[in-house]
Amino acid sequence: MSQARTLYDLLGDADSLAIVCHNNPDPDCLSSALALGRIAAAAGVDERRILYSGRISHQQNRAFVNLLDLDLQPFDPEVVHDRPDGALLAFVDHAIPGANNEVPPGTPVDVVIDHHPAEGIDARFVDHREAVGATATILAEYVAELDVEVDATLATALTFAIRRETLGFLRGATPAEYEAVASLHDRTDRDLLRRLSTPSVSGETVDAIADAIRNRVVRGGTLLTHVGRTNERDALPQAADYLATLEGVETAVVFGIVDDAIHLSGRSTDPRINLGDALGDAFDDVGSAGGHREMAGGQIPLGIFADYTTDDATLVDIVNRLVSNRVFAALGLDDGGDED
Repeated sequence: MSQARTLYDLLGDADSLAIVCHNNPDPDCLSSALALGRIAAAAGVDERRILYSGRISHQQNRAFVNLLDLDLQPFDPEVVHDRPDGALLAFVDHAIPGANNEVPPGTPVDVVIDHHPAEGIDARFVDHREAVGATATILAEYVAELDVEVDATLATALTFAIRRETLGFLRGATPAEYEAVASLHDRTDRDLLRRLSTPSVSGETVDAIADAIRNRVVRGGTLLTHVGRTNERDALPQAADYLATLEGVETAVVFGIVDDAIHLSGRSTDPRINLGDALGDAFDDVGSAGGHREMAGGQIPLGIFADYTTDDATLVDIVNRLVSNRVFAALGLDDGGDED
């Protein structure tokens, strides 16, 4: 029996389905949740909820939710406590309770569909494919195989997510992504797709990216920079995407202080390194970090640093030294090099 049919049969025995997105969900996660909800509806599950935690602050993510009119609810801890028989819990685009989500570690999970590197995944149904470029690719395969009705909203959501997750098929794309988008082509709303691709950018985001450009340090082909303290968490991956295109730069890592944590985002085209593994090695003892070979991120609680000083400039300087030392050491660049 295929994975799609196995999932469909599992959902057919359920009374309800709670689909939990990862923190600060992006279009890959959101479109996958939408598709899984449609599959559950086709299987006869009447009660379905998509839950998220964190913020939907990136301008494309906000546009995605608003233009597609997605029905999202804030994460409710009661959903995962004392679930009755027939109440299923699903993860899409993430895999482990407590890792990039608000679900308590050790919570039983029924469905996991993901493409990110992860170990120790435990669920009744698991489709974990690190080789594909997007979780939305897997869900697009499912809806095609199960003959689930695909309207313009779902087709456009999945298509946009696959395009964005692969940077327009330039990062991590496989034949599966092309096949998935081709299967959705006739039902995709091209005008809506254009509007999703070109949302307005806030002045705060532009300022944060400007700070990243100004604070950059380059060693060899690696660029490391920060945006200081910011409320624009989603400016970090945008800055990383842009700075990774600079001449001579193969790896770009951007970090900033958001609330009570240090957030990192990195991009790499260097075939000699796996950026997800490198950031994991650098920060797993003090926080959580990881991702793919070409795209990775992390989050480190400020902890004692938050109590050390109330001066943001001093705090940023301390964090800059800590993060720089660890990143450059993990990439074998701790002996110094050219700086810009």
